[in-house]
Amino acid sequence: MGRFLLVVTLVLSSLVGLPGGTASAKSDAELFIVQLAGDPAGRQEAARARIRADRAAVQQRAGIERTVADYESAFNGFAAALTPQQRARVERTPGVARVWPNERRTVNTVSTPSFLGLSGSGGVWDTEHTGGEGMIIGVVDTGFWPESPSLAPLPEPRPDQAAIDGKWSGRCDPGTGTAQQRVTCNNKVIGARYYDSSGFGGWEGEFRSPRDYDGHGTHTATTAAGLADVPATINGDAVGHVSGMAPAARIAVYKALWRQSDGEGSGGTVDLLEAVDDAVADGVDVLNYSVSGSSSLVVDPIELAFFNAAAAGVFVAASAGNDGPGTSTVAHNAPWAMTVAASTHDRGSAKSVTLGNGKTYAGVGQGPAVPPAPLVDATKAGLAAADPAKVELCYPDTLDPAKVKGRIVLCRRGVNPRTDKSLAVRDAGGVGMVLYNPDENSLNADYHVVPTVHVDQVAGAAIKLYLGGRSPTAALSAVSTATPRAPSVAAFSSAGPAVAGAGDLIKPDITAPGVDIVAGVSPAGHHGNLYDGESGTSMSSPHIAGIAALVRAKHPDWSPAAVKSALMTTAGETDNRDGHIQRAGADATPFDYGSGHVRPSRAFDPGLVYDAGVEDWVRYACGLGQLQQVSDWCPIVGTTDPSDLNYPSIGIGSLPGRQTVTRTVTNVGAQPSVYVASVSAPPGTTVTVEPSTISLGVGRSATFKVTVTRTTATFGAWTFGALTWTDLRGHSVRSPIAARPVALAGPGEVTGSGASGHTPIDLRAGYTGPVTARAFGLAASTVHARKLVGSTAAFVATSPGVSPAVFSFEITVPPGMRIARLATFATDHAPSSDIDLYLYEGGTLVDRSDGTTSDEEIMLTSTGTFEVYAVQFGLPASVTEQEVKAHLFLVDKAAPRSVVVTPPSIRVKPDETASFDVAWSGLDPARRYLGLVEFGDGETGRAWTTVAIGP
Repeated sequence: MGRFLLVVTLVLSSLVGLPGGTASAKSDAELFIVQLAGDPAGRQEAARARIRADRAAVQQRAGIERTVADYESAFNGFAAALTPQQRARVERTPGVARVWPNERRTVNTVSTPSFLGLSGSGGVWDTEHTGGEGMIIGVVDTGFWPESPSLAPLPEPRPDQAAIDGKWSGRCDPGTGTAQQRVTCNNKVIGARYYDSSGFGGWEGEFRSPRDYDGHGTHTATTAAGLADVPATINGDAVGHVSGMAPAARIAVYKALWRQSDGEGSGGTVDLLEAVDDAVADGVDVLNYSVSGSSSLVVDPIELAFFNAAAAGVFVAASAGNDGPGTSTVAHNAPWAMTVAASTHDRGSAKSVTLGNGKTYAGVGQGPAVPPAPLVDATKAGLAAADPAKVELCYPDTLDPAKVKGRIVLCRRGVNPRTDKSLAVRDAGGVGMVLYNPDENSLNADYHVVPTVHVDQVAGAAIKLYLGGRSPTAALSAVSTATPRAPSVAAFSSAGPAVAGAGDLIKPDITAPGVDIVAGVSPAGHHGNLYDGESGTSMSSPHIAGIAALVRAKHPDWSPAAVKSALMTTAGETDNRDGHIQRAGADATPFDYGSGHVRPSRAFDPGLVYDAGVEDWVRYACGLGQLQQVSDWCPIVGTTDPSDLNYPSIGIGSLPGRQTVTRTVTNVGAQPSVYVASVSAPPGTTVTVEPSTISLGVGRSATFKVTVTRTTATFGAWTFGALTWTDLRGHSVRSPIAARPVALAGPGEVTGSGASGHTPIDLRAGYTGPVTARAFGLAASTVHARKLVGSTAAFVATSPGVSPAVFSFEITVPPGMRIARLATFATDHAPSSDIDLYLYEGGTLVDRSDGTTSDEEIMLTSTGTFEVYAVQFGLPASVTEQEVKAHLFLVDKAAPRSVVVTPPSIRVKPDETASFDVAWSGLDPARRYLGLVEFGDGETGRAWTTVAIGP
């Protein structure tokens, strides 16, 4: 079967403004990505002529005279600045599949090579005789610093030069400006491009070239493939020798993110998509994407580009996100990309602060000790004219030298870069800094310009309390180089279960070092340093990208899925103390680290791999219910239960009784072998494998089934285990198992219309006993309506305000509600309208629904009074104003009983289906209603289905 076109409606953030410039001279024109019908070319040169001809024909029919980007390798389409009228015309043009707004995306090693077993005698570089020769790693980021010693030319002649020449078709764009602002490439960084159709590159300090100001891109590139054993200094002090994961690999740089005035690295999806598209066409083997992304979709323009990149043979590593430790925060959840969590490594950085009252608080840091000195809270040390919020954060030029000189300053973490805080302390005459977390987060041993101890929120609160006394003092210890327990999962690392897939696919996939990683940076953005320490899943992802390049160099015939499988099934769950990997002092789970911490040396000979390709991924996306919303492929190719995707891990997000999943493994070893299955069953379940022994010749595959049955596991709680295949040749192929037993599994919502009617609800049972049904509602909505004029892309969620295209209203959710929902509906508004909802409590944004249509929904999970902003983001060309309606549904125990569920009770056994009928009557067919059916076991509610009735 050929490659497929994936089309999806974005439900992420609305179009952002275009800082530093506009996309068009027309004030109402904004950037959009236009997807065309038909597959992208991938690396099939013969397909490009067809794609370009079709694109030109569509643009002519739509009246598009100028585009800012054309896509054809990983995505078929273009980007252009469109007025509302032009957008409407484009959407009606034959050959156009979808139109999406441009969106903002943001950025998300000294000892790690030895920690990972790469360097030294017996390390991977030695035993596997590869440093990534013949591989090209594409890095989509903030650019690169060409003078970095880690990016200097490789020695000539290169044994892999013919291989590189045979596949590389990219270019090196030097950019504009002076020679110091432009870039040059060499045989290490063989290509460089930059993109700014979105207008994010307008900050005055930035370089209009692939040159990196921010430093993030140089850091990720040198982590993935910087030269080996390069001496590094930070703030004038030697910190050791640094190496990239694949020091012999080549690098191609794609600058699509730009430093902003607030220190953030940001770019638009229009540019990020073009960067990925070019990388595929240029011939990269591996792509690193340390950039934020969707947590709810597996098919938005970027994930779609990753799909087509993987289909073309490119391995994609993407950062899991820095929104942890909260659950279901992980991003980049598509199975065709490898999603990387962040964890610590074994470089010692323990440091402490001792107060004048004799109490000592442990933290981390670098540098020498500071003897007892006066201690001052930054909040009491600001300049008279400075913003108090910036003073507390120790912004540069906000601290008063008269109050800081000779003192240690307590600074709050957040907003501005951590090292900028110590710079502010130094510039004001301070001798040291205590940096504290205001809430749970990682501790980072950054290289500050004054000695610093970074402490957690508990120590921070205690130190602030001590500062209320008279004449407070503190002393900072020197850093301890004792080897710490590692790895442990970083507090900031985003966690599963993934919203996309509801836990039927375990994400993240793997963890790698991402805390205090020393690598190359841009001196422009790092106080003159060529090296610095950085933390984030942005830092862990290039570790995996580089290691994947090593594996691909050794096994060039392996698919991206096979490489991913090799890395996942050989990962480990134990740390350097032979204990379980920790997170916040407790055992971490697969939702923290995926299959475990990467162990590169084992990935070259994993024994078995779980392979997958285009057909598998398409059926998976259809099984999620995402692809068929916007594509007609699903009736043709069918669907896969998401738990049945041939993946190296096993996730079952809803387990009522038992479920059987299917997997296929392929022997990639050098010899035939016999594998025997062993299971560590998730507590409260039993697991059987059939067959439990498989015999495989070289290159042969075998299919087996895994049945997970609940016994005593708590309903609604995740439980974890593992399946491992072993042979007598030393292979151990491990797959984590995550299962969430439920008493009842059924639909989250059923819908209907009309004054009366009925609809079925079927549930699978996970226990023996009665299933009772109780209905609440239906409750008619309260409608908040206002005529809005025009559209706006200028609404700022962090600073909301009304305008002709925005109105606000207040709602109250009283106690006792069974369900409360705020919603807008496309059928209330002109076709192609885009209405967004933002919910605030006490001036703080608490929720938002801002997709690309007028169907928006916010579930209200707490009582109280809230302020709602309804934003008319987009209008069709024929409409200049319309009445915008927002519906508030409040369903309580006393709601009118206009819905009836029958029968009231059914007796079931595990795996049996209980069928109910929900009927309604006496409704106004022009109004909208919401109700709730609670299903229980006779004592406790076990499952809930909302009932939405309306036009």
